[in-house]
Formats: sequence, C-alpha cells, structure tokens
Amino acid sequence: MIGKITLSMIVRNEIDRYLERALIQHRPWIDQAVIIDDRSTDGTPELCEELLQGVELVLIRNKQSHFSDEVSLRKQQWEAAAQAGAEWILNLDADEILEDRWGEGLHEITKGPHEAVYFRLFDMWDETHYREDLYWRAHQIYRPFLVKFNPALMYRWKETPQHCGRFPLNIFEFPYICHQARIQHFGWARREDRLHKYVRYRKLDPEAKYGWKEQYESILDTAPSLVAWKSH
Repeated sequence: MIGKITLSMIVRNEIDRYLERALIQHRPWIDQAVIIDDRSTDGTPELCEELLQGVELVLIRNKQSHFSDEVSLRKQQWEAAAQAGAEWILNLDADEILEDRWGEGLHEITKGPHEAVYFRLFDMWDETHYREDLYWRAHQIYRPFLVKFNPALMYRWKETPQHCGRFPLNIFEFPYICHQARIQHFGWARREDRLHKYVRYRKLDPEAKYGWKEQYESILDTAPSLVAWKSH
C-alpha cells in the first residue's frame, strides 16, 4: 500500500537562503507539510504559507527559540508530525534538496516491508561542487531521511544539545532500503554561511563534546577538495 508522505521541516530566518527552492522542489511530491518555525524574524513563516497553498500545512511558530538545544527541537518536530497523523515522515532541512528526477516515484518507494528509506547527502561547497576529504564524506554513507511512523513505539533520542540526529534512535532498528536518489545540502555552499556555522559551533560546542574538533576547524579551509556535481 502506498503511504501518505509528510514533509517535516524546521525553519529559522530562511528568506534569503534555500527554503523557496526546497519547497518548490518538494511540494509536488508530498501530501502534507509540518513545519516548525523556530522564532524567525524575517517573514519565513509567511513564505511557507505562500509556497504551500493548497497543501495540507501545519505551521507551528515557536515563541522562544530552541536553536541552542537541538534535541528538544527535533523532539518537537517529530511529535508535531505524529500529532498531524503522519504515516511516512520525510525529514529535510530547509537547505536540503532531493534531486528532482526521483520525486515523482517517492510514493512508490513507500511500498513493501521496509519502514525506512536511506539516501546519500552531499555537502555542497558551492552551487556546482561538493566537498570530499577526510572531514567531509557524509555522501559515502546512506542515512535515513524517509521513515514510517509507528504509533505503538516508545521513541528514544540521543540526548545531546548538538548533533543529536534528526530522528529517534529507534529508527535505526527498522528494516530499510537504500535508494539511489541523492540529496544536495546547500548549508555550506556560501562563505558567509560557513563562517556563521563555524562561529555557532565554537559558541555552542567549544570543547567539541558533541562534534569533531578537526572538522569544525576545517570549515575555514581556504583550498578544500571539491568534486563537480554531475546529474545522473
């Protein structure tokens, strides 16, 4: 049986970034969207409402930001999708874009005995290149982005304020398939965004308790190893 797909997303001050591109790309493939706006100050919630007209939308506006405590924000995101009646949760950040050639078949891959679908994520260092070196090789591993919600389970999380993961830990026990569709992550694609993230990690995780210190420092590399993105 084909499952209902809910786009689950956290947004914060995305007007001048990639949100518009992401929502336009993903809108035709979803049945519902559940979006947590983490106290934007730039009109991001209104943009979501405008771009998702005609799509069932649950938009939650946080009065206080939970940005410094990622696990509480991810829990809120998960629980909001569950309360909205999600069957399959497509969890994408506002700067992550699933390549378009696979979108029309997204519902088809919910059929079968599996309960999760894994994709590869490429950290784009500009519009046409992704980074690949010792510290940046996420694209070599398949990771869960589309997960079937099971209301009978008691979900548990990696209880860390940073780098807690976008899904509960339980989902790694689900039967899964790996799909050849790729996701472009544009969060690193502009120099100003890289500088902003570097400062953020130094502030929120100064001792690199939750991340990788060498990777944090590599964000500022002036001549990183880049690979041209090729459409399949």
